[in-house]
Amino acid sequence: MKKLLSILASTLMAVSLIGCGSSTQDSAPAAAADNSSAAEPAAAVEAGGDLSDKKVGVCIYQFSDNFMTLFRTELENYLVSLGFSKDNITIADGANDQATQTNQIQNFITDGVDVLIINPVNSSSAATITDMVVDANIPLVYINREPDADEEARWEAQGWDVTYVGCDARQSGTMQGEIIVDLGLDAIDFNGNGAVDYIMIEGDPENVDAQYRTEFSVKALTDAGLDVNCLSDQVGNWDQTQGQQLVANALGQFGNDVEVVFCNNDAMALGALQAITDAGRTVGTDIYLVGVDALTEVCEDVLAGTITGTVFNDHIAQSHGAADAAVNFLTGAGNDYYIGCDYVKVTSDNAQSILDSLG
Repeated sequence: MKKLLSILASTLMAVSLIGCGSSTQDSAPAAAADNSSAAEPAAAVEAGGDLSDKKVGVCIYQFSDNFMTLFRTELENYLVSLGFSKDNITIADGANDQATQTNQIQNFITDGVDVLIINPVNSSSAATITDMVVDANIPLVYINREPDADEEARWEAQGWDVTYVGCDARQSGTMQGEIIVDLGLDAIDFNGNGAVDYIMIEGDPENVDAQYRTEFSVKALTDAGLDVNCLSDQVGNWDQTQGQQLVANALGQFGNDVEVVFCNNDAMALGALQAITDAGRTVGTDIYLVGVDALTEVCEDVLAGTITGTVFNDHIAQSHGAADAAVNFLTGAGNDYYIGCDYVKVTSDNAQSILDSLG
């Protein structure tokens, strides 16, 4: 059974979060510490002593991913604020290649890191990764890309120091669909056929987040009693340029029949917006567009009405939760096998609050 730990308050308004930029920019450590998702790590540090000599290996599936850039920057800053030495934190770019990342993990094991934090290139490789790391007696924190339920059950059955920190992608897909449902069929049905005609731009098809966002965004429509018609479902691999090209192709093929564009992340939504603009369409007037992540640029577009909505994927809460879990392993406090947080639906009603929270 997954044991959920809520690390995001029920309303984002009640929390003051900090912003972060590229991997070369520093967040204020004091502000980061204020947003710790749990009280345990501070006590654990006191009990376990100095963390400055502990070596942390971090594997990111791809540095060029907008969201993971925010995540890894915040993670490093927060680890430093907890007492780790920046010199002992090494972050590796998997370059979206599992063989490259597997080699990086092996190098971290050889180097004798004290804990590993891994954002896998392929979630399907989790069992192999887990076996490598557990055999080396190194605690392991998975982030962002969730291994499947059987793999997580294995950690618990074996009593291993392995956990996953992240959000449930089904919730993000559901929220995307709800943003469209809330518009009402009369506002959506531009071609008058009584259905929601949409195109779907997916991320990596092996990633459970892409799978769930694709499935549950549409499920939210059908659960609300709306008829749906999928005009096109294409894989954009989280990439803005690919998203732009795929949406341009779909608009060229289906023209004004396209009423809604679902994108599994905001990078592809930004590409979709460019394609929509190039096609002479206007979001909110004759087409709708939703993404996931709540990147700053996209929140600004939501406020301007050029993107219908997005879903806040809280990189701050998740990165802090991952660092806290690493501390708990190192100090013997232990963790649940699943540490979760909530997404937040973002529309014009609250996009400014999200922007303010990100600084």
